[in-house]
Amino acid sequence: MVRRRQPTEQTVQAKINGISIAYHDRGSGVPLVFLHAFPLNRSMWIEQEQALSSRFRVLTVDLRGHGESDAPLWRYTLDQAADDVIGLLDHLLIRQAVFVGLSMGGYILFALYRRHADRVQGLVLANTRAQADTVEGKEGRFQMAQTAYKNGPSAIADIMIPKLLSPAAVQTKPELVKRVRAMIEGNQVSGIAGGLMAMAERPDSQLLLTQISCPTQILVGDLDLPTPPSDAKLMAERIPGARLTIIPGAGHLSNLEQPDLFNDTVWSFVSNVTR
Repeated sequence: MVRRRQPTEQTVQAKINGISIAYHDRGSGVPLVFLHAFPLNRSMWIEQEQALSSRFRVLTVDLRGHGESDAPLWRYTLDQAADDVIGLLDHLLIRQAVFVGLSMGGYILFALYRRHADRVQGLVLANTRAQADTVEGKEGRFQMAQTAYKNGPSAIADIMIPKLLSPAAVQTKPELVKRVRAMIEGNQVSGIAGGLMAMAERPDSQLLLTQISCPTQILVGDLDLPTPPSDAKLMAERIPGARLTIIPGAGHLSNLEQPDLFNDTVWSFVSNVTR
């Protein structure tokens, strides 16, 4: 049996839906649950933990197939990932939370809202989109899975880093590039392929947008290529009452390239939701 730790402690693993899920649990107050991008891990949220845990209870999760969580060799879905997150909240006796999801983390939040809307106090959808993959997009994910199988995680890092970071960051922030590469290379091929499969099979969420009734904050970097500001504006127009913040000078990983602006936006949003 996994021992439940107090919120001020950090790394622990829990058995959820038959696999081991790793997470950090830091601070106290309103729970904020952070879901990371593909193919990274919970350490992408370190700056958010440090900035926000003085006021809120911050949980960062290694999603199934990533980081220190198990990466079983089998089919992955975003519904499954959403159920893992809810299972973790049940384990921690957390009834409701504000959820922050970036890229794949945002896709998982759409699945989570469909299945567990009553658990959602607020949503932060960062650098993500509601549209399903195109035929070409699905084929690209299939080919990337084959690359991972043949050449390993380092080959995936070579492909992903120019998509995840702005050109300026790639050229002028070698430590950030090194950090992102380490996160990618720390994953298992089974988890990388599983994550690609889950994203390729996700449904279109555009019709869901009008049904989202909880407070919602949308964030996007103005230099984001995979999910550009036009995708963020679509979500903001269709989710009732949604707020949109465009972060200047940031690519797809806006929380890493402009952490202060990202943190200030999340802090303000959550403070308004929970006051």
